[in-house]
Amino acid sequence: MSQIDHYLRTLIEQNGSDLHFIAGQPPRMRLYGHLDTVEDELLAQERTEEVLGEIMNEKDRNQFEEHDSVDFAYMIDGLARFRVNIMRHLGGMGGVFRAIPSQAKSLEELALPPVLKTLCKETQGMILVTGKTGSGKSTTLAAMIAEINSRMKGHILTIEDPIEFVHERNRCLISQRELGHHCKSFSGALHSALREDPDVILVGEMRDLETVSIAVTAAEMGILVMGTLHTNGAGATVDRIVNVFPTDKQPHVRTMLSTSLRGVISQQLIPRKGADGLVAALEILISTPATSNMIRQGKLDQLETAMQAGRKSGMITMDKALSDLFDKGGITGKSAYEFANDKDKFHKHRLLTE
Repeated sequence: MSQIDHYLRTLIEQNGSDLHFIAGQPPRMRLYGHLDTVEDELLAQERTEEVLGEIMNEKDRNQFEEHDSVDFAYMIDGLARFRVNIMRHLGGMGGVFRAIPSQAKSLEELALPPVLKTLCKETQGMILVTGKTGSGKSTTLAAMIAEINSRMKGHILTIEDPIEFVHERNRCLISQRELGHHCKSFSGALHSALREDPDVILVGEMRDLETVSIAVTAAEMGILVMGTLHTNGAGATVDRIVNVFPTDKQPHVRTMLSTSLRGVISQQLIPRKGADGLVAALEILISTPATSNMIRQGKLDQLETAMQAGRKSGMITMDKALSDLFDKGGITGKSAYEFANDKDKFHKHRLLTE
């Protein structure tokens, strides 16, 4: 057993999401959004290097020495998997461990809107799940993959860095590839995937022009492509994809997106009112003739109005999602204000007692 296992077991026992093991600092864990100290003693540089070195294989060590950081997955049998980043910093070495549940939860268990299950019935096009780091994107995507796996017979191929949720075969053939172990890059693996007869491709992160370009092409070819971006809001997501391309190609890309984009789910995790835990607030854009036309014409500033008017299609803005959560007693007025886009509309929520 590695020395780090003690801290990771404590993390899981207390329902924490992240362990921060940083030289010169006390160990900390993120618990329901807040970073709390696990023990008061500062981690010595030598001990930190020893503990983190125990869980790196030769390939991980070589990458760490070359790039001063490395990403990989670590597993404790019978407990959980962890997404790991080890880096150098001013005080020496540090590691951050993100806990990944051993099994993906269903859309129903996560209490996600029914329109997500409808999106899982799409057979081609692009579905994007966006939000900042730690907003639950991977959990939502895993639930959607599990839904598809339970319903259709096909080939689901995932490209991740590293592999987070391990999906077992249900009705689908599952192929999972990890950067650095099974492929060199998202773009290279995605290009290869086009020749591997996939029905669904999950791209862990759309980081660069080549990856985005191949993903959009795959969606146009009749494959269902699912991926993540670190953007806040549906309009910002479409804008990010378009602006990855050179200016002269952007009109063509907008046209392709207008026909291939099926939905954008942008989410935040909000502290739950009166209890431990977090609740997801989702902004949802669904492809309709109106939204497709706005994307094609580059009128992205009008998407919010379309989402406000598209409740029957399952669309909702982030501020409306926050307002609904507040009205149901799920979050406090202070939280609604802090996470809102248009804070002027939430002054009265902030002033209400919790």
